[in-house]
Amino acid sequence: MKPKEFLHYTYIFPVVAVLYYFSGLIGHGVLYDVIAGILLTGSVLSAVHHAEMVAHKVGEPFGTIILALCITIIEVALIISLMVAGGDQAITLARDTVFAAVMLILNGILGICILVGGVKYYEQFFARSSATTYLVSIVSILILTLVLPNFTSSVNGPFYNNAQLIFVSIACLVIYGIFLMVQTVRHRSYFVVPDEHPAEHYVPSMGKTMISFVFLVICLAIVVMMAKGLSSTIEDMVQSVGAPKSLVGVIIAAVVLLPEGLAAIRAARGNQIQSSLNLALGSALASIGLSIPAVSIVCILYDIPLVLGLDKKDIILLSLSVFIVMLSLSRGKTNILYGTVLLVNLAAYIFTVIVP
Repeated sequence: MKPKEFLHYTYIFPVVAVLYYFSGLIGHGVLYDVIAGILLTGSVLSAVHHAEMVAHKVGEPFGTIILALCITIIEVALIISLMVAGGDQAITLARDTVFAAVMLILNGILGICILVGGVKYYEQFFARSSATTYLVSIVSILILTLVLPNFTSSVNGPFYNNAQLIFVSIACLVIYGIFLMVQTVRHRSYFVVPDEHPAEHYVPSMGKTMISFVFLVICLAIVVMMAKGLSSTIEDMVQSVGAPKSLVGVIIAAVVLLPEGLAAIRAARGNQIQSSLNLALGSALASIGLSIPAVSIVCILYDIPLVLGLDKKDIILLSLSVFIVMLSLSRGKTNILYGTVLLVNLAAYIFTVIVP
C-alpha cells in the first residue's frame, strides 16, 4: 500500500480513537463524551470498510463468517467484563444483551435490508435452503437458552444449575460447529448465489487484505472499549428518562452490531440480499450460539448467578419475531411488506422495553 492511503478516514479514526480512549478523557464531561461518541461512530464506519475488504478477498460465505465471529468475540468480551465488574447487579446483563442482539438482528437489520432492497429492486432472490439451515439452528438454540430455563425444576426461577449450563453450552457449540461445517464444506452452495455479485467485483491484494483484517480487529476492539467507557453515561441517561435497566442491554447490543448492520444494509442496496442474510442470520446464530457458552463458563468460574430465562412478554415477542422471519424467508424472495412488518415488530420490542 502507498503511504498516502493510510490518510483515509478508515485508518485515521481507529488510531485516534485508541489514543483518545487511553488518554483517560472519557467520562470527564459532556464534551469529552460527545467526542468519544464521534470517534466511536467513525470506528464503526471504518470497521464496515475493512470487513468488506476482507470479504472481497476470501469470498462468500467466509467473509460474513469472519465478521460475525469478530463481532461475537467482542460482544462476549464486553458482556463478561461488565458482568465481572458488576457482580450480582449484572446477573441479567448477558440475557438482556443477547436477547436484544437477536431481536435487533431478526427484526431490525433483516427488516431494513429487506425493505431497502424491496424499495430499490421490488423483489430480491436468495437460496431458501440457506434460510432454512440458519433458522433451524437459531430456533433450537433460542429455545434451549432463553425459554427452557423457565421450566426446569432443579433451581427455582429462570436459572440453570451448573450441570444444566454445561449441557446447554455443549449443545450450542455442537449445533454451531455442525452449522459451520455445512456452511463452508458440505453445502456451501446453499449460501452463495452465483449471479448475485456484479461483474466488477473488486478483489484486493493479499497485503491490503491483511492490513484491513488487522484494522478490522482494532476497530471492533475500540468500539467495545469506547462503549464500555461510555457505559456509565448510558446508564445515567437511561435512568434520567425513567426507563428500565434492560434498555442498557439494548443500547450495548446496538453499538456492537452497528458494523455488521451497516455492512448488511450496503449489501442489500447493492442487490446482494444473500450476503445480507448471511450477515444477519449468521450474526444471530453466532451471537447466541457462542455468547451463552462463554458467559456460562465465566459465571461458573466466578460463581456469578446467571439469569437466562425470558419473561412471558419477551417470549411472546421472540416467538412472533421468529415466526414472521420464517414466513418472510419461506419463498426465496422478498418484498417491502416483509421488511415493514419486521420493523414494526422491532418498534414494539423497543417500546415495551421502555414502557413495559
